[in-house]
Amino acid sequence: MNEIIDILLPTYNGEKYIKEQIDSILTQTYKNIQLIISDDCSKDNTVQILQQYENDNRVKIYKQENNLGVVKNIEFLLKKVEHKYYMLSDQDDVWLPQKVEKTMEALINENAELAFGDLEVVDQNLNTIYPSFGDFMLLNRKIKKYINTNRLNYLYNCVTGCTLLAKKESIQEILPLPQKSKYLIHDHWIGLILSLKGKVVYIPEKYIKYRQHENNQVGTDKISHGFKEIEQVRELFINVKLGVFGTYIENNEKFPEELQKLNIQGYEYYQMLEKKKKFNFKNWGVFHKLYKTETFSYYVLNFIILNLPAIGKPFFKIRYNVLKALKKR
Repeated sequence: MNEIIDILLPTYNGEKYIKEQIDSILTQTYKNIQLIISDDCSKDNTVQILQQYENDNRVKIYKQENNLGVVKNIEFLLKKVEHKYYMLSDQDDVWLPQKVEKTMEALINENAELAFGDLEVVDQNLNTIYPSFGDFMLLNRKIKKYINTNRLNYLYNCVTGCTLLAKKESIQEILPLPQKSKYLIHDHWIGLILSLKGKVVYIPEKYIKYRQHENNQVGTDKISHGFKEIEQVRELFINVKLGVFGTYIENNEKFPEELQKLNIQGYEYYQMLEKKKKFNFKNWGVFHKLYKTETFSYYVLNFIILNLPAIGKPFFKIRYNVLKALKKR
């Protein structure tokens, strides 16, 4: 494989880990790479560290004059892709030597639009916290069930951005990256659009040490696990889905016809739920359309939280206390 792969690395105040990440990229077994970096007005020593790589002909460095924010910085980098394939990278991880090679092999062998994979979750010193991000976040069973269907990234995000490899030709369909909701981030959107477009391949092996520390933009926190009341979980679920389906509606032309109608129905359903605090007996058919392919337990739990919170309230408290006793909360 002689194709050059553009690796996109947005940076911002990343002095603590950035050198280790860049070095892990530049020492990959797959040698035909171009690392494109965009620094978003870092206030620490990130730029000074980046300057150490200015004479490396594999590295291109852009320094923003005004802070763009994460989404616009990634969008800037996507517009700088020069070659047929691109990958995304975080600034604080470590790539194992075969990451690029194995991801490229999977994409080519499966003739896919998108390749993505699992990760090993580590602490700031690279000690293992969770051997599998996919198992910990309960994503692997969903990925296995929905791979190569439009359900893969429709109801929730199964694609971790720093693992993905895709084709330049699809960038025009991805841009502009949505910013309507903080709950629908760039990897969710890229994974969704490319899963609608064609074949997707998942790599269960872990080729990234996914570092968790005090300044992670996105990590392994499950926000709802900290909530003791069903009303808190319900409010979060509704807000997340309003942001997701609101974004879908704004970009409805990108969806197949059968999903365009469901996008609108989904948004209106969650809008209605905002006003129903204890019981909802309307539009259960929309809930069924959205959740019908989920596991029975996931279906029932979400149905009670969203439609019958008054009935679910005492059971939720019992469940929370049991999981807390088991140290799962």
